[in-house]
This record gives sequence, C-alpha cells and structure tokens, in this order.
Amino acid sequence: MERGVLRWPNSDYRRGLRAVLGVQTDGALGFRRPHHSPVAVTVTDVDRKEFLRAAFGAVAMAAGHPFAELSTATEVTRVPAVVTATDIQGVRDIAGVFSRWDHAYGSGLVREAVNSQLRYSAELLAARCPQRLHTDLYAAVGFLGHVAASMAFDAYAHEDARRMFRMALACAEEVGDWHLRAKVLSTMARQAIWCGDPDTGLTLVELALVRADRLTAAERAMLLSARARALAKLGRTQETLSTIGMADEEFGRLKTGEEWPWMRYYDAAQHAGDTGHALFDLAVNGRFVGEASDRLSAAVAGHGDIYARSRAFSGIKLASLTMVTGAPEEAAAIGTRALRDAATVRSGRTADELRELHRLAVPHERLSEVAELRHRIVEVVAGA
Repeated sequence: MERGVLRWPNSDYRRGLRAVLGVQTDGALGFRRPHHSPVAVTVTDVDRKEFLRAAFGAVAMAAGHPFAELSTATEVTRVPAVVTATDIQGVRDIAGVFSRWDHAYGSGLVREAVNSQLRYSAELLAARCPQRLHTDLYAAVGFLGHVAASMAFDAYAHEDARRMFRMALACAEEVGDWHLRAKVLSTMARQAIWCGDPDTGLTLVELALVRADRLTAAERAMLLSARARALAKLGRTQETLSTIGMADEEFGRLKTGEEWPWMRYYDAAQHAGDTGHALFDLAVNGRFVGEASDRLSAAVAGHGDIYARSRAFSGIKLASLTMVTGAPEEAAAIGTRALRDAATVRSGRTADELRELHRLAVPHERLSEVAELRHRIVEVVAGA
C-alpha cells in the first residue's frame, strides 16, 4: 500500500484505516479506484500540478550503450501517499550531503543523482501533507532545489540551473521563507554575473535585500558581497568599495549559532574570497591590488579540504592577479598550488578560471616556471 502497488484494498481494510487515521474518505488515505472513473479535481490539485510543470520540463533519458540500458531503472520509487516529518528530514539530509560533496569535489560526478532526488522530492509537493508540515516540506524541497541548481550552474548547465533556481525560489515564496529566498536569489545573481550580465545580477541582489532586517548577518554579508561583484563588473568603483565596507560590517556581526544550515559555509575564508573576487576586477586595472591579494590569500589559507573548490577558485584568482601585476614566478608558484585542488574537482567554473590564468600567463611563457604551469593547466582542464 505504501509503495502504491496496492491502490484499492478491500472495504474492511479501508474502513479500518479510516478509523485509525481519523479521516472520512478513502481518497484522504491516498487510495484510488483502479478503473477509469471521473475524478473530481480540486483547485489545490491543479495548482500543485502547475507548480510542478513550471519547475520541471520533460526529462530525456539517454541510451546508446548496452550498459546504460541495463542500468536504467524501470520501476520508479513512488512517493508516499501522506508526507511525514521523517520524509521531510530525509530531503534536508540528502540536500546537506549533496551540498557538502559539491563544495569538496564539484558538480561533475553526482549531478545526475541530485537531479533524480530533486524530481522525487518535488513529487512530495503533490502528495497529501498535514498543514503543520506544509512550511517545512516546501523549505526542504526548496533547499534541495537550490543545491541542484548550484551544481548545474557549476557544471555550466545554465538553463537547467535557471529552471531549478526558479523552482527553489517558488518554494521559498510559497511559505514566506525569507532566508531561503535570500540564498536562492544570491546564487541566481552570481550566475547572472558569471554569465556576463552583471546588471541582472545587481537587480537580483537588490530584490533579495528587500526587508534585509529579516535576514541574518551572514546572509546580508553574502548579498552585499554579490552586490560588490556586480558593481565592480559594471565599473562603479566607489560603490564597489563602499559595498565591501558594508559587507565587512555585517560579517563582523555574525553569530554562527543563528545561521541556517545552508549558511554555515559562510565563514571568514568565504567572506574574504567573495570580497577578494569583487576587488579582482579593480585590481587587474592597477587599483587596490594589495587589498585584493590579501583577501584572496586569506581565503586560500582559511579554506579547509571540505571547501577544496572554493580554495581552488581563490588560489587561481590570486595567481591570475599576481601574474597580471608583474610577478610571474610568484604567480606560477601560487598557480601550481591551486592546481592541486583544481585537479580534485569536476567543475566547469574552475576549468574556466584555469583557462583565464593560462591566457594571462602568455606574456611570460618564456619563463620555465610559467611554461610548466601552462602545460599543467592544459592537462588539468582536459581531465576536467
């Protein structure tokens, strides 16, 4: 019955289950008659179906290799008829696992797994859910949606990422979760900036900062760092600097115990890296080079192995800045250290950062250290 294999138990079972579970109809138990009979569809049912259609398009299954066919599941896992607190905690737990994996190893190896889990979890939104669990369910599925979208962004599956971000944002707004909303909009902004649209990125950040008083210090620091990145890309130097100053002030108010699970990553190293990246666009033009280098160096030193991708990002960016500002031997040493982390992750963004370093090193390629660095970058990018 729980797996949906038996959809219409006999009348004695249905009567007993109605009594035990305190409902009036068999439909409230999740049972449906197997024959095709007219079914009354409520407005809520339609809304949920439209919500799911908006969140996911058709999913194409790829075959072409005999092992692919043998490994394809034909008996899908059915969602429970009634969502429980245990189901919701399971969604939260799996989101946390995938998020930690993403930070340490990048998106490449497990993106299909998180996509499948997200499809299953989104179907929970169409199952019967007690009102007291409604908010928790949407928040948990939205959190997983954000993780899946972030991994798609990292893998350069940008349309997948945008669709999943919209789904996660819809979940947050459905239940008025300002914290999840801020996180989703922040990463949406970063994707827009990364894709060369800092104006849209700035708009998304400003949208997230509406009613900033409802957010935590780390959330405000995160959003202001993203705002600084957009402003730097737009060439608005003074606003970039003042925004970084505001981000620093907010980070100084951070209290770890008050932060939500998806914000636990935002520590001193992450803040230094985010603001250092914002300053990078100013520093490559000869302004605030020392401040940008100090922040990126602090990020590299502060990130542990569980944040190997972030450490690689900041290390590569620091090497690029050092290469541009005229210390190629030092840049080669920094870049070589960053390659150790980059070689352990599967990340489209990391590969692109390495390509940029490879390009910036061209003027100094006659130096043996730089030539070796460029050769190793080619190898690591090919492996990624």
